Parts: sequence; C-alpha cells; structure tokens
Amino acid sequence: MSSNGVRKVSLAVIKRLPKYHKCLGELLQNNVERISSQELGRLLGFTASQVRQDLNNFGEFGQQGYGYNVEQLYNEIAKILGLNVEHKVVIIGAGKLGQALAGYRDFEKHGFKILAMFDVDPKLVGSKVRDIPVYDVKDLIYYVNENEIDIAIIAVPRESAQEIADALSKTLIKGIWNFAPVEVDAGPDILVENVHLLDSLLTLSYRMNESKLMERLEKEN
Repeated sequence: MSSNGVRKVSLAVIKRLPKYHKCLGELLQNNVERISSQELGRLLGFTASQVRQDLNNFGEFGQQGYGYNVEQLYNEIAKILGLNVEHKVVIIGAGKLGQALAGYRDFEKHGFKILAMFDVDPKLVGSKVRDIPVYDVKDLIYYVNENEIDIAIIAVPRESAQEIADALSKTLIKGIWNFAPVEVDAGPDILVENVHLLDSLLTLSYRMNESKLMERLEKEN
C-alpha cells in the first residue's frame, strides 16, 4: 500500500481489467445473471484465485456460494476504467492510420468521442473523415484548450511525434495515446501510453517460433 493507505494496483492487473469488462459484457448479452470466479477464470484463461485477487484490489464484489452478479461487476469495472463518463478525443494525423482509428466505432460505444482530427497536408485540411472535421495542426493547441479535450491520439510519422507531444504539453490535455514508432514525453502532468505495433508483432512472431527455439535449445543442452 502507499503511504496514504490506498493500495497501489499493479500494471499487470490494470491490463487485465479490459478483458474482464469485455467478457462480462458478452455474458450480459447472453442473459447470464451470475458467474463464479472459477467459471469466469475459465472463460478468460485465468485461475479462480487470480480472478479473486484481481478483483479484490478494488473492493468486495462477490458473495461466497453465489459468485458475482454479472451486471453489477460489469458496471463496477466500467467505473474503475473510467467508462462511466464521456472522454473527448482528437486525432493528430489524418493519414491511413489516423483514418483507421477514426473509423473504429467501438471507441464511441465506450465513451471515447472523437471530435476532430489535425494534419499538415493542405489536401486533407478542411475535409472530413467519417464526419469528423480535419483541421490544420497549427490550430491544435487552441482547439484542445477551447474544447476541453481529454485525450489526444498521435498518429504521425516518427520525426513529428515529439513535436506534437511538445505542443500538447502546452494544453490542458490529460492523456496521450501515441501510435508513432517512438517514445514521446509530454511532461509530468500528462499521461502517455505508447503503443508499439512492431513490438507486438515481433512478440507474436516469437510465440510462433517458440517451439522450434525450445527444441533447438534442448538439442544444444
């Protein structure tokens, strides 16, 4: 626990929360009213003990002999993830990646509303992507502050990413979701989540090659 008595939740637990939320949402759609930690763990590939430990970080949600109320737990995890409020979002970079992100409709279903996009290309400025207006990146700081934007998504080339982060550091933005293939920093007051697409792909490649690697190491030993 931290010095003020609030338990510090590990990043590993936090990264599992969206899986719980998605699974519980699917159970709700199938009219499942309650579920045990063992069954929930089986659906997610976790142990029952892991499920109980994860959820106990945030309170007492289950009842012995009953399990978890699916709708209640779904709503509680939504609150923990901050999905009970709307988040205003902008995308910087209206190229193929930015357009693909703008077209992902599940963002809005979960309360992430994309209000605008920004780019340097005069051919894109003034256009719309899925009814989302594209503005000149020169107007970014003013727009973010004027519209009280919560999250900025960076979808620009590597060489422009930190410049955009520097501009965002002059705004009241709360978080940055960075898809550029480079780490960016926006100061101590803005949370940054760097998404490494290549790292994820290379991890998949390793897992596909893991059995051959283990066989080779066994032969060498």
